[in-house]
Amino acid sequence: MAENNDKINIRLELHDTELFVTIPRGEEELTRAAGKLINETVNWYYDRFHLERGEKEILYMALLNIALRLERSMQSHDEEPYVEMMQKLTSEIETALKKK
Repeated sequence: MAENNDKINIRLELHDTELFVTIPRGEEELTRAAGKLINETVNWYYDRFHLERGEKEILYMALLNIALRLERSMQSHDEEPYVEMMQKLTSEIETALKKK
């Protein structure tokens, strides 16, 4: 029962849909920001393509745009190349120290 106290119900307006969601209390600001991003992206595509594309296609275009942003962000935060470089440098330093 205590875990329900850590959640809140909020209402979001996404494009032309009113959505009620239950979220962790600490994620309200993040959730509202995500809703704002969705609305801004859908509106951008809608303003440009509503005369030539259907609403469903516009929503998919916006969804793809947001997914691409996420993928780019995840790639730019990929630590694996840095870890590999640090391991290589560490190995080279250890080898150099053993030679002395």
